[in-house]
Amino acid sequence: MKKIIFCLILFTIFSSCRSRNLAYFSDIENRDEISEPLPEVREAKIRPDDILSITVTTINPEANALFNTGEVIEQGSTLDYRNTRSNLYREGYLVDTNGNIDFPVIGLVKVGGLTRNEAKNLLIDKLVKVVKDPIINIRYLNYRITVVGEVNRPDTFTIPSEQITIFQALGMAGDMTAFGKRDNVLVMRKENGMLNLKRLNLNKKDVLTSSYFYLQPNDVVYVEPDKAKGIQASTNTQFWAIATSILTVIVVLVSRI
Repeated sequence: MKKIIFCLILFTIFSSCRSRNLAYFSDIENRDEISEPLPEVREAKIRPDDILSITVTTINPEANALFNTGEVIEQGSTLDYRNTRSNLYREGYLVDTNGNIDFPVIGLVKVGGLTRNEAKNLLIDKLVKVVKDPIINIRYLNYRITVVGEVNRPDTFTIPSEQITIFQALGMAGDMTAFGKRDNVLVMRKENGMLNLKRLNLNKKDVLTSSYFYLQPNDVVYVEPDKAKGIQASTNTQFWAIATSILTVIVVLVSRI
């Protein structure tokens, strides 16, 4: 009788536990040096509601003052990737719902759907008609990604470098917790009026060649909790805790009989 009850207790305890693969790239061979091709980095396209820092440099100081009306975030000025809302709302050019910006002197310019370099060349073509030899630099003021779910520090992060991989994003969020499902990480991306969802298995090296390995502006990374976390958070946990306690008391009583 005592053996039966003892076995029931062990079964109860261990049935709620199972091993989880917590390693990234667990299918990579154990060698000293490995080379894997990376996907081509796709330059982000300018979209409605983007906020652009556009600086114009010419030989005319008055023209510079006219075009450069706000602060910009200098590249390399900070290594702090945490969410700093003061950086998000510095003065810049807001892309309207039609993809246009209202630029001094030349008026509405359609930059939606263009890369930064394409937008820069377009502005240069328009500005050479009013100023001599303009130099233009365009940066995003709202290049940000969001990491939520089973991570240690979920948040929205501003990315000064304007290039980030999914592993860098997880690192900014303090990495996954032990309950995060590394084989089923969801990336949500809005493109061309559609919300695209992609599931990535970070246990496999194939993620290195995915078009979602490099994140795009406003991507959302969701780390799904493991089933064990759901069990732990459910009311069933309390039931099993009580049941285990009762069985433990029974074993103690039986052992003394």
